[in-house]
Amino acid sequence: MARTAKKAKAVTVTTAEELAADETVRSIEQAVADVVTALPAPEIEGEAADIIEGEETATVLVNGGQILIPLDKLKKSPRNARKTPHSNDTIETYAASIAAKGILQNLVVEPEFDPDGEPTGFYFVTIGEGRRQAQLLRAKRKEIDKSEPIRCVIDTANDAFEISLDENVTRTDLLPADQFEAFRELAEHRGYGAEEIAARFGVTAHVVKQRLRLGAVSPKLMQVYRDGGLNLDQLMAFAVTDDHGRQEQVYDGLGYNREAHIIRRELTRFHVPANDRKAIFIGVDAYVDAGGTILRDLFTEDRGGYFEDAALLDRLVLDKLAGIATELQAIEGWKWAEVFIDYPHAHGLRRVYPQPLELSVEDLAARDAAQEEFDRLTAEWEASEEDLPPDVDQRFAELEAEIERHDALRHAYDPEEVAFGGAFVSLNYEGSARIERGFIRPADETPVPEKDTGGDGETVVDGVHVNADGEVIEDAEGQGYGESYGAGGQAKEEDEGDEAQPVSDLLTRDLTAHRTLGLRLALGEQPEIALIAVTHTLAAQTFYRGAESNALEIRPASAYLAGHADGIEDTAAAKELSDRHAGWAADMPQNIAQLWGFIAGLDQASLMALFAHCVSLTVNAVKQPWENKPQAQVTANRLATALALDMSQHWTPTVRSYLGRVTKAHILAAVRDAVGDEAAERIAGMKKQAMAEAAEQLLAETDWLPPLLRTEQPASVPTETEAPDAGPEPVNMEEGGMAAGDVVFFEAAE
Repeated sequence: MARTAKKAKAVTVTTAEELAADETVRSIEQAVADVVTALPAPEIEGEAADIIEGEETATVLVNGGQILIPLDKLKKSPRNARKTPHSNDTIETYAASIAAKGILQNLVVEPEFDPDGEPTGFYFVTIGEGRRQAQLLRAKRKEIDKSEPIRCVIDTANDAFEISLDENVTRTDLLPADQFEAFRELAEHRGYGAEEIAARFGVTAHVVKQRLRLGAVSPKLMQVYRDGGLNLDQLMAFAVTDDHGRQEQVYDGLGYNREAHIIRRELTRFHVPANDRKAIFIGVDAYVDAGGTILRDLFTEDRGGYFEDAALLDRLVLDKLAGIATELQAIEGWKWAEVFIDYPHAHGLRRVYPQPLELSVEDLAARDAAQEEFDRLTAEWEASEEDLPPDVDQRFAELEAEIERHDALRHAYDPEEVAFGGAFVSLNYEGSARIERGFIRPADETPVPEKDTGGDGETVVDGVHVNADGEVIEDAEGQGYGESYGAGGQAKEEDEGDEAQPVSDLLTRDLTAHRTLGLRLALGEQPEIALIAVTHTLAAQTFYRGAESNALEIRPASAYLAGHADGIEDTAAAKELSDRHAGWAADMPQNIAQLWGFIAGLDQASLMALFAHCVSLTVNAVKQPWENKPQAQVTANRLATALALDMSQHWTPTVRSYLGRVTKAHILAAVRDAVGDEAAERIAGMKKQAMAEAAEQLLAETDWLPPLLRTEQPASVPTETEAPDAGPEPVNMEEGGMAAGDVVFFEAAE
């Protein structure tokens, strides 16, 4: 190219801002043309020639030519059509791409002139402001010099504003499907890992992994996506697995409902979620070390992924439980210990419980000494506002452990029963081992005479107890008060609905099972109300054909709640009920002939408490879809009111227990009811799963309950001028119980 040693005198021009304000001033194109005309004729190679000289040199380029301009000589154009600046993420992406591949597309610039029409030596970037910002970012990070030459094209023929607008409007982005497959090509044929691709394109490694996973979707489904037969959410759902055959099988089997969560559920039907009790029990590391693989959903919160090999996981669970069972036998001396993933309810074995023992003189003295020191320290520090010193806190813990150890010695299994008894080791709902001891197999039972008469006219025939009427007497262990899990189904989800629409039959059964559990627990704590309930049940069946109106099923019988609500037996309420039952069982005499004397010798409070507990096990307020017992639910409602049952103490609305099993309208209604309209509006636009999770957080600090779990407040006492209420009279509950002599009777059920 030709170079000249003289700086051309420019014609009088103005800046771009003044051009826009004064229509009489010539365009920059005209000004540049005048500048070029005033210069000595350069030797132009092709269409362009640059004119460069020393420190006082102005650089001018013929329209359409290329020139290298220092980065610090480029400015943002005031005539750029993009008024909203590029985001930081976009600039980061440009910077990463340029660092890896250089600037692939030239910047388009126009020269800047001062008010006197003199070239300033700076250039306005008409097209490529994002790339300029990216280079400035790289210069700030010391990756390049501030004067890094940038390849530019000068344009003085077109209007700067129009070509800037054209650059941002007249363009077609790469189709997502093409982008996904292109990323896969880089990974498979270039050997690039996710981190390297992320660095070269300025995105996160997680985004790259998502695109690689989408690129690995079956070509058949990718073409359906290109043709508009699938949306991006559905394609992401298919990407949960890379098994093309399974993807196509699920696609071919889809009905009218093609929601993403349905697709994802079908693809993971045979996998085990990482938050499943079996996965928690084994742990990811042990499962992977055994050769298992984890499937992860990169597009949703998968809570740790899915364990793909369900058979391997089951084997690991059984092996670990077997190890616990072996250790249990070695330490405690049981004759046998069997392992099951689920507790075997139908074992049909008699069960024994620990019996009360007298502490030895030494143990009793040690226990008293520990209690005395504990009480002394408590009195010494309870008035102090300071935190306990570490040594005192540790001493409290040691004393508590010592007291608990000696208290545990007050009850123990009979060594003879341990010698021929056994235990079941299974997996509880929370993912830990569950050990149930004291079961006696029929072959290990102590032989009894073929026919023997027990107390109260009882007779033992072939090991079976029958009464004087020939009815079989069930053992206390056979009452089925609730000790294990059941396989609960998942209610079919609906995406939309009206809040007035009733909840599903399955959820109704689930919730009323929880309510039944709450009624049982509360009834066992209020003996006076239990007496009223039993009296009502007996009177209804004696004087009316009102068997359907009873909430207490006195035969006696006890519904198996785990079959209605999955995981109910691992709740705090079920554990409290089970402990209460085990406590009474431990107090029972070993010989049933002594039972009458035992009960007759109880004080009034103990007698009523035992009676209330036995009655509480018969409560059944589960609502089955095929049953038509409206009066039974009425009675259950009256019982809940009399007990002042508060189900918020025993049940919490979560995604699993309620929010994930109702429509979006029900979710919003719950949030609106408990938190307010504003909170409901904030989550109204969310998808079903996200809405349910957000609602769980909003409801966590409230006592909100669905209608099926709510307890009606007792009606007020009517005045002389008011008509009496059809419901029960209010119970005088002073300080949590009925005052002595205050017995209240309900009206008979209709």
